[in-house]
Amino acid sequence: MTLPPTVPFSTSSAPEKLVGFDQAAWFYDALAGLVFGSSQQAAQQSALRGLPGGAPHVLILGGGTGWVLGEVLRRVPAATVLYLEASPKMLARARARLAHELPQAVGRVEFRHGTQAALQPAERFGAIITFFVLDCIPSADLRTALAQLRAAQHPGAPWLVADFRPARRGWRHWLLQLMYLFFRLTTGLRAREMPDVRTALGRLGLAASPPQLFFGGAIEALIFTENPAAAQP
Repeated sequence: MTLPPTVPFSTSSAPEKLVGFDQAAWFYDALAGLVFGSSQQAAQQSALRGLPGGAPHVLILGGGTGWVLGEVLRRVPAATVLYLEASPKMLARARARLAHELPQAVGRVEFRHGTQAALQPAERFGAIITFFVLDCIPSADLRTALAQLRAAQHPGAPWLVADFRPARRGWRHWLLQLMYLFFRLTTGLRAREMPDVRTALGRLGLAASPPQLFFGGAIEALIFTENPAAAQP
């Protein structure tokens, strides 16, 4: 099953009360590899092709134990990063991983406990990364959460997504159902269904690149950029 996102979002929760996927922190990566092999990482690497060059300020939301953080810093060595994660245990693992693998980059990363609600009003980013995290947002909170992230996006900045594809029938549908049930029981995940991210971000003026598909089409990588047509009257 797809390892659901690492942040059970709630627009009503105070960041200091969040525990995210704390209960899954010790087995999350191993379970992901056992179930999906390299498919999740391959999807993330595909989406990371959309990273801008130079020295962008990057937001990584719900990055879990930190694998993607190292990938970003290797691809764009001059980047600065806000690593925003709802699970204190995931956050601690990501911090330790960075110190071990890329100690020279530690000073360019801010680790912050919270969800998108912990963003400051004036913060803006040259790239937003949401890998396997948007599927954790309850339907009732989705519009607000995405709007908060969109407000933090610099004009022209890419929004990179790797996640599971919505499905109403077939094996992909049952895979999603099992995933949500498992994480609801083990972590208290509030979300019940995979959101239609493409439509939701389209309403915010973003257009997706052609999807790159993985794991038999169950996982996709997308790069969202501003849709010129959306700015036309």
